[in-house]
Amino acid sequence: MTANTTPGSEVTCPNCGSKSLAPTVDAPTPQNPVAQKPAPRERVDSPVGAMAGRLIDNIQKVIVGKRDEITLTVMAYLAEGHVLLEDVPGVAKTMLARALARSIGCDFKRIQCTPDLLPNDITGSSIFNPKTTEFEFRPGPLFAQIVLADEINRATPRAQAALLEAMAERKVTADGNNYELKPPFFLIATQNPIDHEGTFPLPEAQLDRFLVRLSLGYPQFENEVSMLQRLKSQHPIETLKSVASAAEIITCQASVRDVFADEKVLRYIVQLIHATRENYDVLLGGSPRASMALLHCAQAYAAIQGFDFVSPDDVKRVAPSVLGHRLILKPESRIRKKTVRGVLEEILNSVPVPQMPAVGGAQ
Repeated sequence: MTANTTPGSEVTCPNCGSKSLAPTVDAPTPQNPVAQKPAPRERVDSPVGAMAGRLIDNIQKVIVGKRDEITLTVMAYLAEGHVLLEDVPGVAKTMLARALARSIGCDFKRIQCTPDLLPNDITGSSIFNPKTTEFEFRPGPLFAQIVLADEINRATPRAQAALLEAMAERKVTADGNNYELKPPFFLIATQNPIDHEGTFPLPEAQLDRFLVRLSLGYPQFENEVSMLQRLKSQHPIETLKSVASAAEIITCQASVRDVFADEKVLRYIVQLIHATRENYDVLLGGSPRASMALLHCAQAYAAIQGFDFVSPDDVKRVAPSVLGHRLILKPESRIRKKTVRGVLEEILNSVPVPQMPAVGGAQ
């Protein structure tokens, strides 16, 4: 075949005289262009990000080396939810609640839960006043703006139930009267996952009322050394000053609800929740309340980072804390050493992440 031979035409072999068709030349396969990664989100001047930054930095003066956990606690606060801290004794669960209250200058009360705690000890009761010959309502510790329910699983189910109305509706019913709680109301409950003797485990319906469940864990070596250095003269909580006000928190909570979430993100959230319901290892998956919790936490987390719209990365970042206490595994899955954290990781890796606009999803 010569250089002038047309591909596909008949040619004759000069040696043997046999005829055949000239080979055709395949067109070059076009190379797929390299997928361009979306441009990083641009941070915006937001009062939420600035206030949250001050708050987190201030709490870190007391709680050393736990910035991620503090951030998630502030996230739950701005999302108008409540936090369940589940960890061993002595890792600063109570101190985190105290530091948060001091940083904002809010009213703070602590409820030490015991088996003989009564609902009236939490909500308050009516006391007879002999001077006025009338009953007067004396508010309980639940009427503070930030409430710590320490070792909540040591209280009886009757006493635990006294917290439900306040957590869901921000009000208390006592003696047939409704009393509104002073905003911003925030409940932090703690429990010890190791010692279960003499405890009353929280039922699933009550666990679902908590927006997130967190664990502080032991500090790293250098952080623990730094903690001891700060404690040599006095506890840092004694000199901690307020860096925000209750009015700022209320304003930021309203701003968080305005953080834009594209329909692709909403569908991604619902896909994650449906995946928990359809997973083979899961006996009880996420409820519609879990979908709402995941959205609100993603909005708050994005706002804290200084963004004005939610990305799928925000959803993935907060999902373990939001969904970890809402899923129940099948007994046979637990026998196979399956864990909720492991199942959630499988779900997050299997559900396709939507492609978002490069810049300005809120636009």
